[in-house]
Amino acid sequence: MEKSKAVLVIGGGIAGIQAALDLADMGIKVHLVERKPAIGGRMAQLDKTFPTNDCSICILAPKLADCYRHPNITLHTLSEVKNVIGQTGDFSVKLRKYARFVKEKECINCGECAVKCPVKVLDEFDMGLRKREAIYLYYLQGVPAVMTIDRRNCLFLTRGVCKICEKFCTKNAIDFEQKDMEITLHVGAIIVATGFDPFDPSGIHQYGYKRYRNAITSLEYERLICASGPTGGHLTRPSDKKPAESIAFIQCVGSRDLKNNRYCSSVCCMHATKEAMLAFEHDPKVKSLIFYMDLRAAGKGFQKYVVRGEQEYNISYIRSRVAKITEDRNENPIVWYEDPQSSKTKKTTVDLAVLATSLMPRKGVEELAKVLGIELDEFKFFKTDPLKPLDTTKPGIFVCGCCREPTDIPDSVTQASGASERAAEIVME
Repeated sequence: MEKSKAVLVIGGGIAGIQAALDLADMGIKVHLVERKPAIGGRMAQLDKTFPTNDCSICILAPKLADCYRHPNITLHTLSEVKNVIGQTGDFSVKLRKYARFVKEKECINCGECAVKCPVKVLDEFDMGLRKREAIYLYYLQGVPAVMTIDRRNCLFLTRGVCKICEKFCTKNAIDFEQKDMEITLHVGAIIVATGFDPFDPSGIHQYGYKRYRNAITSLEYERLICASGPTGGHLTRPSDKKPAESIAFIQCVGSRDLKNNRYCSSVCCMHATKEAMLAFEHDPKVKSLIFYMDLRAAGKGFQKYVVRGEQEYNISYIRSRVAKITEDRNENPIVWYEDPQSSKTKKTTVDLAVLATSLMPRKGVEELAKVLGIELDEFKFFKTDPLKPLDTTKPGIFVCGCCREPTDIPDSVTQASGASERAAEIVME
């Protein structure tokens, strides 16, 4: 154990966290790299998880704490991998760690600096549904639990004026003299767990995204219905803040589409079922319609989950591809579709339309693949060996989670544990 080398894990979502914890518990040193100010990834944005409807952050938060406190794990947040050389068992990795402009050891996350900050910008974590300050906490349960200054919007960093946050910080944690750093690491194996980005449906004009305020994406819906989100968990329409009592879930937006992404995104059918269940739990008067082409319920307990949704949660599944969405004078979405039984065009008016968007590789994945020296498949997911599905095209580099292919949380965790075992085989030889 004393001779074992370290492992680099790229990506601080649930897959990267699980891989890091598994390795660390074996006594292996781990460097966990995340380009955001805190670890947690997409799972931190979700309200509940399917098929159990357990609280997402309740599952994730203990893992965040374990990861932060584990003596064998070193977190590198606000960091990116810039160069990798070497081979299996002997990789030299250069990281760029961007300045936070806040001293992590001094900040107590009191929030006084944010209260006084005069700048307001759209909050990326909340999918742009509310605004945050130029000095901010990435999300409430985020780790490390310290503030970050947004260099693109801070008045002092862009114009040389302000510094109000520095004046009101009682711990003297603000440090505008911080500089970006380069860090060199020596590791024996690398695990890539960079996750996914949601498809932007604004290019599919027939669905009216960005033109109709009450046509939103599934991740935006997650933030609306989450207690820590912009509405405090109240499911209200963006246009008039009235409760949504009828919701249409439109599946395969950007998926199984020759013009966009030809692959199935795997999780969307169960994701929509879960979101419809949550709407009913918030208000039993809610009626949900799920428009789908083919219902993908391949996981353990998934088919029972669908049946439960129909029988107990007032969900109707309609096998039909939605042709377009329009709106009436009250900004109610009107869903146009072909009735599968009569083959006639029908329409239904709802309070809210939710677009189940495709899962896509993270932005910048081509650059990372080039740095690592590994290949991507035709859809820009990391290419793996058919007989060793966690091995990339370069020995010693492994992959897990949604950067490999669209995958739900349980499968991502399973793959992460598998990738950690493959990495451990190398560094513990």
